[in-house]
Amino acid sequence: MWQPPSDIVLISDPRVAAIPVRENHDPLADVRGRLRVDGRLADEEGAYAHLRSGLLARLERAARLLPDGYQLLIVEGYRPVSTQRRYFEEYRDQLLAASPELTPDEAHVAASRYVSPVEVAPHTAGAAVDLTLCAPDGTEYDMGTQVNDNPEESDGACYTAAPHISEDARAHRKILAAALEPAGLVNYPTEWWHWSYGDRYWALVSGEPAACYGPVRI
Repeated sequence: MWQPPSDIVLISDPRVAAIPVRENHDPLADVRGRLRVDGRLADEEGAYAHLRSGLLARLERAARLLPDGYQLLIVEGYRPVSTQRRYFEEYRDQLLAASPELTPDEAHVAASRYVSPVEVAPHTAGAAVDLTLCAPDGTEYDMGTQVNDNPEESDGACYTAAPHISEDARAHRKILAAALEPAGLVNYPTEWWHWSYGDRYWALVSGEPAACYGPVRI
């Protein structure tokens, strides 16, 4: 099993759960018509294409910082709690099947490299977005892996700072970060495509005393 660098704080870390939420009640807003949205994870209710309005405004700001020829391509935003729980449990069980020597606690932590435990999940708050870069004609740029390739499938190349990716992919990841970081978003370093604002992980990384977005229903 791919092991993360020791300096990465995983979202299962108790320090993340200890961050309080002071909900600011930004509504969920539809990304469609405002940014480019990909339909590969579309659901019937359109939940995937929604984000908190404060996050969406920051993404629009980030889009304006991209060089000519680059656009944000939104893959998934909001997830209902039931969907998040299913994603987490399915991946955790996958890891246990492949590595039966893992204890339940170890499997929980290992799963959090790729899917957040539901109790701290930023997607259920509409506070996280999975995205990539594309050209104006929709062609996706080489980012080193596909969006949502897990650590096992990618041999760790999904980690944002993975050393064994092409120069082009590394440059594209830097372009993405150079637009999103000034807009106030933080990256989950095990997934180059996962960025968030307002959730507990964002608060921990940013040194904020509290998250401003907690779980919400569409």
